[in-house]
Amino acid sequence: MVIRDILLARRTGGHAHLCHMSTEGSVELIRWGKERGIPVTAEVCPHHLVLTDERVGQYDTNAKMNPPLRTWKDVEALRAALKDGTIDCVATDHAPHHYDEKEREFALAPNGIVGLETALSVLLTWLVQGQILTLGELVERLSCAPARVFGLEGGSLRRGAIGDVAVFDPARTWTVRGDDFRSKGRNSPWLGETLTGRVVRTVVGGRVVHELA
Repeated sequence: MVIRDILLARRTGGHAHLCHMSTEGSVELIRWGKERGIPVTAEVCPHHLVLTDERVGQYDTNAKMNPPLRTWKDVEALRAALKDGTIDCVATDHAPHHYDEKEREFALAPNGIVGLETALSVLLTWLVQGQILTLGELVERLSCAPARVFGLEGGSLRRGAIGDVAVFDPARTWTVRGDDFRSKGRNSPWLGETLTGRVVRTVVGGRVVHELA
């Protein structure tokens, strides 16, 4: 599907944006398309940059994704592609589900996890502290690049820009607990883990809508 959409973009001149990249092969195809000037962009989700298929373990439904978690080789390829710009940005893939939906047989459980609550912290913990990305590069991939790719007004702090801002403390540590989530979902593979970095204030349209105590 990746090469199909890239070839369609080449033929039509349209912009193809590829969502939720998860394999080394997809990275190679995107790089091939960009090298030829084809208008293709792509994104990756935090869990595909951090977790592997081993995380599923004994059929843990909080690690059931679509696309599924892959191998460490795929994770390394995705990280390198995000670093060099082959993959343009990161998306949270926020998919909250009710407890009863996830607490069932693996094959019957829905795909997805709560992504919005932990995305920044997961990436700060594993990619920035792991020296895969600089802090500036992470902000670019999470905010500036998505706005640029889709022609949105956000992603900038310039005077007169839309007042949507997330203020975060990159050094603040916290333990992930479902009861602390603002989302109605609690389905996260990071429950009980300690992450570094947390959003402490969210501003939408110049108005504070969330503030962490």
